[in-house]
This record gives sequence, C-alpha cells and structure tokens, in this order.
Amino acid sequence: MTEHRRSKRKPPEQTIEVVNAMTGQTVGRIGNLSCDGMMLVANEPLRDDALYQFSFSLPDAGGEKSALELGVHEQWSEPGGANQHWGGFRIIDISERDAELLRDWVEREAAK
Repeated sequence: MTEHRRSKRKPPEQTIEVVNAMTGQTVGRIGNLSCDGMMLVANEPLRDDALYQFSFSLPDAGGEKSALELGVHEQWSEPGGANQHWGGFRIIDISERDAELLRDWVEREAAK
C-alpha cells in the first residue's frame, strides 16, 4: 500500500496520555504522531471538525519527559471498539520550542 501522508507517522513505544489543556481532563492516548498531526485513541466520541488544545509529554533521548502543548483540528473520527474512538488531527498551532521537541522525537523514533 502506498503512503500518501506528507509526514511519516510514528507509533509511541510507551503510552502517551493526552490531556485537554482547557479542561485538564485526559482525553485519550496517542496512537501515532508526526510533525504535522496525530491519531488519538480517545476515551469518548470526538466532535466533528472541532478545534482542541492538547498537551502531552514526550521523552527526550535521555528519557527525560518534556511537556508540549499544541492546537489541533479534528479531521476524521470513528468508533474504535471497546469504548474507544479513533480520531485524526492536524496540528495547526505549536510553539517553535515544542515543534523542535516533536521533530526530535519523531526523527529519533524513526531511526530505531
């Protein structure tokens, strides 16, 4: 199958919980992640075409975790079974620092 995404997405090696930065509630976990977007395995149904502010922590090369916050736009969602809902998000707002942390994580994960 041919990959049509602009950026290759990487699955995390460990669970990365995602928090709604506006409410402080955990919304799910990362299914895969790229510099452009993410797939979220959510605990509840997602709103179509909605904007969210998410935060999560990524491990650096030494295992230290760094918190990131980003704005995302929901592109698609579907039931995932067993009280899960899958959703695809495009990153629309991220600080330079957080974009660099994300890029480093994706490139490090890709090298393995």
